[in-house]
Amino acid sequence: MIKKKIKRAIISVSDKSNLKLILPTLKKFNIEIISSGGSYKKIKSMKYNCIEVSDYTGFSEMLDGRVKTLHPVIHAGILNIRKNKKHKMDLKKKNIPNIDLVIVDLYSFEKKFKEKTKFNKLIEYIDIGGPALIRAAAKNFNDVTVISNISDYSQLAKELKINKGTTSINFRKLMAAKAFSLTAYYDSIISNWLNNQFNIKFPEKKTVHGQLIENLLYGENPHQEGSLYGTTDNLGLEKIHGKDLSYNNYNDVYSALAVLSSLKKNEGAAIIKHANPCGVSSEKDQLISFKNALVCDPVSAFGGVVAINSVISKKLALELNKIFFEVILSRGFKKDALKILEKRKNIRLIDCSKFNLTNNKHYLFLGNSFLLQDSNNILLNKKLRIVTRKKPSLKQLSSLKFAFNVCKFVKSNAIVLVNNKSTIGIGSGQPSRLDSCKIASSKALEFSPEKIINSVAASDAFFPFPDGIEQLIEVGVKAIIQPGGSINDKKVIEAANSAGIVMAFTGTRHFKH
Repeated sequence: MIKKKIKRAIISVSDKSNLKLILPTLKKFNIEIISSGGSYKKIKSMKYNCIEVSDYTGFSEMLDGRVKTLHPVIHAGILNIRKNKKHKMDLKKKNIPNIDLVIVDLYSFEKKFKEKTKFNKLIEYIDIGGPALIRAAAKNFNDVTVISNISDYSQLAKELKINKGTTSINFRKLMAAKAFSLTAYYDSIISNWLNNQFNIKFPEKKTVHGQLIENLLYGENPHQEGSLYGTTDNLGLEKIHGKDLSYNNYNDVYSALAVLSSLKKNEGAAIIKHANPCGVSSEKDQLISFKNALVCDPVSAFGGVVAINSVISKKLALELNKIFFEVILSRGFKKDALKILEKRKNIRLIDCSKFNLTNNKHYLFLGNSFLLQDSNNILLNKKLRIVTRKKPSLKQLSSLKFAFNVCKFVKSNAIVLVNNKSTIGIGSGQPSRLDSCKIASSKALEFSPEKIINSVAASDAFFPFPDGIEQLIEVGVKAIIQPGGSINDKKVIEAANSAGIVMAFTGTRHFKH
């Protein structure tokens, strides 16, 4: 194990709160410290010896601090290969000492971005000197140790104590990997921000950044490892009670949140199973909404995720407690409701009141490639094209729009049957649209036969043949909403007219694979 003695360090950090964890160890091993600006002042105020960068390089900082450590004396001291004779001679000619340890973090661009700092001010939080120092040290990990995260100070102190003022090659490799991950993440945030500023949706080079939020017990299956990453450090979700969420829980929760985000605030409920809605209702009364969502498919609902778009009351909690759900998601819980729900140890209770679905991009990873598209956030055009002789009532029109909205969240091919503003049958994920029609119809006939008469139906894409709508008409559907656009639209409309039902075209497709 190749160890490297540390004689000289450069420290330049924005977050100075934990310097006390490392400075005593540096002093113990007589490690010379170079620093600048606020870091220099902080170290001196803590009664530790320190050389200011400008004194070390003989070059005063300039351009309001934009140029401080960007100097050959600093970077040559870091980047030289210690065993390289030419490098040694170059440094000797210029009288440049080695720098063996780089402790640097980066300007808080991400924090200022989240604080909605104005463009011109935010530009000044793009760090140049910091990434240059980190990358130089990380590149030369054979000879130099780089610490780019405040959380690694204790580990560095431990490493130096164990190895008597030296660091091992394994430690330096680990810190180098972490350093390059940091600079990549940092630059990714900035590049995506600038692309958004200039409305560049699909740049030639696209980066995806993620902050580790949680290591999961396993992935989709027990033999797969899994973790949760976020483009921010907070998802806006607060676990109130229960076990940690699994990979599949998070997948279902995200689907539930997407549905809730499409409903009126403080109105409605959704039940999700395997990332598919198995019941959605948009009533003002949360208990009625939940019961209506549940009756759509009570069998599939077992062990799923229930999402309530309001603060859960005691009355609803008593009802929820009758059924096993993996996760209960809501905009909050009343105290007496929590007392009831917390009696179940394994159930996960999540407060989503601070969640905000702001991501306007959708990624699909395909091995070493990924697809990128806008998120499907389009609102249904109020001016539907009614293509049948029969025109919809106001009640039908409202139900049709609700049904088409739910379709957006159901795996294709998708058929959604609705009575009023509650689903009564959902057919999802079938290669054949006719099969989805049959599944939605069978679910409605099994669980809500009294509601299927005079119901409405939505399809996420056009009907290629009349057979699908004939299946729906047979069970009692009186109005259908679909995008239109099939070469057989004329035949489909004729079938609707023959049955005396309403058909509306949206001109918008909602495929979800």
